[in-house]
Amino acid sequence: MNIVITGGSGFVGSYLCENLINDGHKIVVIDNLLTGSTENIKQFMDNENFIFMEHDVQNHIEIEDEVDYVLHFASAASPKAYTEHPVNTLKAGSVGTINTLGLAKKHKAEYLLASTSEVYGDPLVSPQNEEYWGNVNPNGERSMYDEAKRFAEAAVATYARSYNLRTKIVRIFNTYGPRMQLNDGRVVTNFIVQALKDEDITIYGDGSQTRSFSFVEDTVDGILSLMRSNEYDVFNIGNPNEFKVLTLAEKIIKLTNSNSKIIFKPLPSDDPKQRKPDITKAINKLNWEPRINLDDGLKITIDWINKELIRE
Repeated sequence: MNIVITGGSGFVGSYLCENLINDGHKIVVIDNLLTGSTENIKQFMDNENFIFMEHDVQNHIEIEDEVDYVLHFASAASPKAYTEHPVNTLKAGSVGTINTLGLAKKHKAEYLLASTSEVYGDPLVSPQNEEYWGNVNPNGERSMYDEAKRFAEAAVATYARSYNLRTKIVRIFNTYGPRMQLNDGRVVTNFIVQALKDEDITIYGDGSQTRSFSFVEDTVDGILSLMRSNEYDVFNIGNPNEFKVLTLAEKIIKLTNSNSKIIFKPLPSDDPKQRKPDITKAINKLNWEPRINLDDGLKITIDWINKELIRE
């Protein structure tokens, strides 16, 4: 197939490129490099089945060659990134989604949207299944990301109903692993970098808030399982094993043999107190569930981050 991946030089997007090129598909990556890096895709640059376009999805997208599939992954995805680039984040999820849907409509291509667990906001139910509508502050400090993704889902559903577009939505839960930006402000990278440098590990709040952490290979396997399926629906992809943020910090200190101390700072507004996916639908309809446990995934990630820090 001829596949367009927006945000393809990013963390998750670059793994999708790798898998799909290895499967023999032709890939066009569209990325403005706001949070992505050509370092993640440099091994494909000379591949005859790979094209890189430095372009912002909030601007019109024109591709003359045939397109069979559009995967829309372009967006700042970490709190640090979308706080630093709020308007671009808002436009990537809104205008960018409309533009990529238009591209799929023109080429009669299938379409997959990378949504997020953030559409559930600070959830009032746990675990969160795909039928839950969420508890989101539309005017909050995270709303440029949360509501852009909620709009994106509405746009996908509307195009599917209006134009018989074949669409799929994946709600991605906390994902970690090699190729993350070390300064992206996400909890796993923050803690590992601080631990490896023997710096204080910073926890916002008292550490009782929970997250579920999916290793990137598991997340990508889930996305590809949805992409290859005949399911045109919304799916949670994440790891349902729930951990307190404090427990994560303690694990990382132990795995890195760090001398770091844990310190506590005020919790940011609208920070979710709980995050746990219900993946029953993915298990039953996609025959997918995560395989890599947190300790094993953290060891791989710690080793990669350590090498990156040495290289710096």
